[in-house]
Amino acid sequence: MKKVHVFNAGPCILPQVAIDKAVEALKDFSGTGIPVICVSHRTKEWEAVMDECRALWRELLHIPDTHEVVFLGGGASLQFLYVAMNFLEKKAAYLDTGVWAHKALKEAAGLGDAYAIACSKDRNYTYIPKGFDIPADLDYLHITTNNTIYGTEIHEDMDCPVPLIADMSSDIMSRPVDVSKYDLIYGGAQKNVGPAGVVFAIVRKDALGRVSRYIPTMLDYRTHLDKGSMFNTPPVFPIFVMKETLKWLKAQGGVEAIWEVNKKKAALLYAEIDRNPLFVGTAEKEDRSIMNVCFVMAPGYEDLQDEFLSFAKERGMVGIKGHRSVGGFRASIYNACPVEDVEALVACMQEFEKSKR
Repeated sequence: MKKVHVFNAGPCILPQVAIDKAVEALKDFSGTGIPVICVSHRTKEWEAVMDECRALWRELLHIPDTHEVVFLGGGASLQFLYVAMNFLEKKAAYLDTGVWAHKALKEAAGLGDAYAIACSKDRNYTYIPKGFDIPADLDYLHITTNNTIYGTEIHEDMDCPVPLIADMSSDIMSRPVDVSKYDLIYGGAQKNVGPAGVVFAIVRKDALGRVSRYIPTMLDYRTHLDKGSMFNTPPVFPIFVMKETLKWLKAQGGVEAIWEVNKKKAALLYAEIDRNPLFVGTAEKEDRSIMNVCFVMAPGYEDLQDEFLSFAKERGMVGIKGHRSVGGFRASIYNACPVEDVEALVACMQEFEKSKR
């Protein structure tokens, strides 16, 4: 069977050991004789999974006691509403850096006074706005740290004079994060830490309960904190696979170690994009994502796009077609994407270049 190199933007490539453990659990979960997708979430065996998964989150991100980790359903898009429900009282600002940031703002604006404090749409979201003033009277500032569609990323935890909330769907666990700087970090698991179907939220506990509005029970973070993420039946299978994925990450040396690997992978691919006359990157260099590498055919070579996609597919490259908003190509090189796959893509680009000489 031909070797494939998976660069899908999500669901992401997962560690093989996590997949193998999931297959085993589908046959027999923790010696119970029951498939994990049929296990009761009220059993001691499942409670052990939840406890271990939370503990791994705390250990890998050095989460302080001021914060709690919860696992939810509904996708990160539902979190856009959770955020406004739980934190928006008078006014909130959003850094508009792409499609998902804009959608988060739209949901908040439906509940109250929310606006874009800065926006990079003027250049098709190819950069991260900087140097904007943050008013002291905001309930919170919302940022999207990595933009999967446009390939830009906020690389450092900003110092913020107001509560800071971040959608980290596509770069969580890829680099060290100072969790203490945030009132909330949330995201879908399927970009780096597991399969689709579960959402993580890291919540500063004393930041809750400050809004005067009624919050529906299921949209109140306190509901899920109080019940240990089991107010209703949690998405058991995605959480199990998340646990195994985080165990793999710990075995690699943790977030600090994988960050070095991720930087190496990104540097390899960006170096080839910058060297190869057939291709050009789309994001400003200082804001390039280490998770989602976006590029297009260079001016004068635009008509080769479909040919390169076919060429790459024949050589086992999967998922490199760019989002329709940008076109071109996108290689998502999440944690479990091995360096060898990035090297294979670089070799493919070099081979294509030689074929056009």
